[in-house]
Amino acid sequence: MAGLFESLSAFTVFLSISGIGFVFLLVSFAFGEIFDHFGFDHDIDHDVDGGGPTMFSPRVLSVFITAFGGAGAIATYYGLSTLPASGIGLLSGAAFGAMIYAFARFLFGQQATTEVKTLDFVGQTARVVVGIPKEGVGQVRCQIGEEMVDKIARSEDGRAIAENTAVRVQQVLGEMVIVKKV
Repeated sequence: MAGLFESLSAFTVFLSISGIGFVFLLVSFAFGEIFDHFGFDHDIDHDVDGGGPTMFSPRVLSVFITAFGGAGAIATYYGLSTLPASGIGLLSGAAFGAMIYAFARFLFGQQATTEVKTLDFVGQTARVVVGIPKEGVGQVRCQIGEEMVDKIARSEDGRAIAENTAVRVQQVLGEMVIVKKV
């Protein structure tokens, strides 16, 4: 068994590392969603703020490993010893991993969401669609981004506000907004 490891060349080792990384990359592309369900990728692939993939994403790491092994194999093929070939592999792996990471972050940033946050309403101009009676509630419609949102509304000073009047959202209280005539 020891004789087997002694007969391996640096070229073979680097090529094997590259092959393992490539196989893992193919498996993660083909079955990535399955790994997510088993918790494999759950904790390490997302930032705390939900800002997308990290440098420790399995796809980024597998590209790093593939590039490390491939560049190391090429370097040993052209006559470099193991240590310089490892350095070239490390630099190549870091460069390719960084490119994949940047591309993944770009793709993540292109995702659209229809989520409207509470703070998005404050300060927005809305139109009363159901009149607000004195000390009562009505309904306003506000455009947030590309989405039209209807909210239950109450006037800030308790006065009635007629239908089709422009108002400004002053405050959000749960599902209700407090409005004031513009």
